[in-house]
Amino acid sequence: MKGFRVGEQPSIPTVSDARRPPEDGHPSGRHLLGPHVIGQRIVVRRLLPGQTGPTGGPAFTDLLGTCLAWGDGRCVVQPESGEPVTIAIGDIVSGKPVPPRPSTRLRVSTRDAEARTGALWPDLERIPLGEWQLRCQPDPVTTLRKRANSCLAVGDPGRPVAEAAQEVVAFYAARGRDPLVQLEAGSAVEDELRALGWHDLGYGESELRLAAVSRVRRTLGRQGQAVELTAADGRAVASVGTGCDPLAEAQARLDGDWLGIYGLTVDPGHRRRGLASAVLAELLDWGAEQGALTAWLHVETANPGGLAFWDALGFAPHHTCRYYVPPAGAALA
Repeated sequence: MKGFRVGEQPSIPTVSDARRPPEDGHPSGRHLLGPHVIGQRIVVRRLLPGQTGPTGGPAFTDLLGTCLAWGDGRCVVQPESGEPVTIAIGDIVSGKPVPPRPSTRLRVSTRDAEARTGALWPDLERIPLGEWQLRCQPDPVTTLRKRANSCLAVGDPGRPVAEAAQEVVAFYAARGRDPLVQLEAGSAVEDELRALGWHDLGYGESELRLAAVSRVRRTLGRQGQAVELTAADGRAVASVGTGCDPLAEAQARLDGDWLGIYGLTVDPGHRRRGLASAVLAELLDWGAEQGALTAWLHVETANPGGLAFWDALGFAPHHTCRYYVPPAGAALA
C-alpha cells in the first residue's frame, strides 16, 4: 500500500479534518488522527457505509488498536486481537490517541501483588481469613515490621467486615501484638472499616511499584562503583564500603520470576554519588541471572526523594497501601 510507513513523521497539522464531498451523504468528522499517530494506540469511531443505525440514521462502530499506517486515503489499525483493519479516512467520524495498554505486570491484582511481598519473611505465621490473610512474626523477634504483623485486608473476608474485624483484633491479642490491617487506599474495605471506627495509623502509607528488570537494567547502565554482593537461598545483599556500617546497602529477595527490592540505605554524607544506583544495579544483575523478570518494591508516599528516584528508573505505581488500627477498647471476638 502506498503512503507512510511505520516510523515516518511527516509534517502535518495535529488536528485532521476528515471530510467527504457533500454529495457522498456522509457526516464529516474532526479528529486528532493523522500520520503522526503511526505506531501509537488509538481509538477510532468510523462510519459503516451502507448500514443503518438503531435510530434509522448512519451506523457507526468504535475500534481500539495500534495505528500501523496512514496514507493513500486509508488508515490501518491493528486491534488487540484479530487481523488488521483498513479504514477509509473519509469514514472516520472521530478519534484520538490513547495511553498504551498497561503491561501484564501492572494488570496483576492488588492481592496477588501484595502476596509476593510475603517472600521477605518466609517464616511468618499466616492464617487465611477468607481472602484476607492474618500475618504474624514468630517470637523471638527484634523488630516488628508492619507488613509482617498486620492482616492483609484485600478482597472478600468471607464474612461481614465487622465480624472479620473482630477476628483480626482477637488474633493479634492472642499473640501479644497490636491489631493492625494493611489495606488498599480507596477500597471498599477501607470505607467499611472506617465506618466501624477504625482509623488510619497516620504513617507508613506506601506505594507498591513494579518494573521490568530488563528495563531498569538498561536505564541504570554500567556503574563505576565497586560493589560487594553476597547471595544465598534466594536472597542477596549488595553493599558499597567495608565494615559493619557500609556507605550504601540494599537487599533483594527472589520469588519465582519476581524480585523484591528492600532496605535501600545510603549514608547521608555520601548521597548523590551514585551509590544507590550501584547497589541496585548489582542486585538486578543478580536477579536477572536467576531468571527474574519483574522487580517490585514499596516506597512511602511521604518520601518525595524516594518517589522521584524510582520514577526515574521506571518503577510504576501499582497501588497505594495504608495501615488501619481499631478504635480504642475494640471488643474481642
